[in-house]
Amino acid sequence: MPLLLDSLFSSVAMSHFMVDLLNGSRPVLLAYLSGPLGLTNAMLGLISTLYVWTGSLTQPLFGWLTDRLGPRWLAAGGVFWQMFFFILAILAPGRSTLPLLVLASLGSASFHPSGTMQATLRGRHHFAGKETTSASFFFMFGQLGLFLGPVVAGPLLDRFGLAGLLIPAGLSLPVSLNVGRQLRHIKPVTLDPGDTVPVDPAYGRGFILALAGIASLQAWSQQNMITFVPKYLNDLGVSPAIYGLIAGLFMGGSALGNVLGGNLADRFGKLKVARLMLGLASVPLLLVSRIGWSPWLFLLVPLSGMLTGAVYSIVVVTAQRAVPGGMGLASGLTLGFIFSSGALGTLVSGPLADVWGFPIVFQMSAGLVLVAAFITLPMQRNLSFATEQRVQKETAAS
Repeated sequence: MPLLLDSLFSSVAMSHFMVDLLNGSRPVLLAYLSGPLGLTNAMLGLISTLYVWTGSLTQPLFGWLTDRLGPRWLAAGGVFWQMFFFILAILAPGRSTLPLLVLASLGSASFHPSGTMQATLRGRHHFAGKETTSASFFFMFGQLGLFLGPVVAGPLLDRFGLAGLLIPAGLSLPVSLNVGRQLRHIKPVTLDPGDTVPVDPAYGRGFILALAGIASLQAWSQQNMITFVPKYLNDLGVSPAIYGLIAGLFMGGSALGNVLGGNLADRFGKLKVARLMLGLASVPLLLVSRIGWSPWLFLLVPLSGMLTGAVYSIVVVTAQRAVPGGMGLASGLTLGFIFSSGALGTLVSGPLADVWGFPIVFQMSAGLVLVAAFITLPMQRNLSFATEQRVQKETAAS
């Protein structure tokens, strides 16, 4: 695909891969440190929550800075910051490694809004308006990083100890330098009003609230699967090798769905594709809750990942057009909201699983995506009506 051969896009996509490769290795690193540092499960949960929320809730700030300073320093600097503090965390003695690891997540927070914005604009302006397709490939690289992070980190820790993680961290340096070089001529997006100020009257408060509802429900359902499928299968007596593979297949399916959904959205419309994918996603989610352990999970789990993941880039690109203000700020707000919503959702689902069992949580996830699918209906009607009104006004004026 020509998009992947574009040097600027590929530099941003590879940066996303490296950032999320390190993000994906974090749970394995914490598990490895839990013994030597005497970390309880509660402490592991606290550090993980601090890491996720630090990297999520600061993204709107970094998006705002991207609109004013341009993407170069926020993207390249974000990759470098994460690498630098990740290395410090590896080399630090005792529990001092934990706050350094949390600080590393600020690099991820800096990169994501600027990288997302630039990937979308590259598709919009240089590849025949394929903005959602471009964003979907960008997110695919990140999801591949999240998938490979624990796969790479485990063997490196096993063979070389903590020093083994210096290898993937060190590879971030040339990636950071390359993306900084590729973005050196890119100006702040606020110089282009067409990219920062939505003109469609359908993009009002109601539309944005509905889009936030879809984003939170999709993130909640995905995090339920990511967080609880391994524990569910472990409780059923399935071996770690099997449930680890199934968990990885969910992320692989999500990455594939991201590309599929982005491509279809550019052809047939974002909300139509989102409604179809979310509605279909309820079927494998419901079946997962009903069949217990079965080889069919090797199909149903990645299928649920593919269908729920297909909506991710659609939500982000729609928000970039709908949220008032700069495109970087919109990207940061949207990504931060999605990540935070997923984390908060699991806080609700966990106690439900303790009381009612995991099948109820998976059934609830099927219900969540169905509700999200129905939310797209009034959004589609409002958008179509606003577009028709605008065309009529333009016709009358001419």
